[in-house]
Amino acid sequence: MTMTTNLVNSLYRAYSLGQAISNEEIPKTIRKEDAYRVQHQLTEQKSVTSNDNLIGYKISLTSEETQQLFNSTTPLYGALTQSNLSDGAIKLNKMLSPLIEIELMFIAHEDLSAADDVQSILQKTSIAPGLEIPDSRFTDWFPKLSLGQVIADSAVAGKVIVGEQVEGISFDQLASINADLTLNGEIIAQGPSTEVLGNPVHAIQWLIKELAKSGRTIQKGMIISSGTFILPKPLEKGKYQVSFDRVGSVSLDVL
Repeated sequence: MTMTTNLVNSLYRAYSLGQAISNEEIPKTIRKEDAYRVQHQLTEQKSVTSNDNLIGYKISLTSEETQQLFNSTTPLYGALTQSNLSDGAIKLNKMLSPLIEIELMFIAHEDLSAADDVQSILQKTSIAPGLEIPDSRFTDWFPKLSLGQVIADSAVAGKVIVGEQVEGISFDQLASINADLTLNGEIIAQGPSTEVLGNPVHAIQWLIKELAKSGRTIQKGMIISSGTFILPKPLEKGKYQVSFDRVGSVSLDVL
């Protein structure tokens, strides 16, 4: 059994059993390309073994501040599978050590390719208000994991909540969206879209080109969580709501 297979099996057991594993089970020194290989094989195993199929991707480390936390100079991506999609209610005791982020979600209406510029990406996608709940298969993970460990663990994909889609948001409008996150009616965080590579559509363009390196594409119907407007905050019980300029709002009940 290869080292990659062993690492995939460790992460799959943690995913299927809902039990965190020690950070030592995946080497901190794992190289980025090896970590993506583990992630891709893990996604395949989820599909084959659990019928938990790929529905899209999440993009992480889209601000200088979050990149510094993991000693990176670029974003990274993780796979989203069907089990990552939430209907807007989460039981806290079913998660491991979750955080909360506010993100715009892009939904592809057509296949996207590396030939697409930002304007054609916007023409081929809708945008929705979203919340992302990062959660790792590792114990005591944030911000103590290495870059490679984060990548191997599907960029710590937990849950995503996707609101109502809107059309016709322009490139310039995307660059000037502000969002407020409330918990039980009180604002707990605010952030601008410029935190996401200056404009969230830049993150989608980066992802398309990064996926192409391994022969992967964003296909019609896929959801892309484009990057957080804020530093992640610990998830607590209560009612969260995020409101975005021009895009609308979405809520989450944490029970």
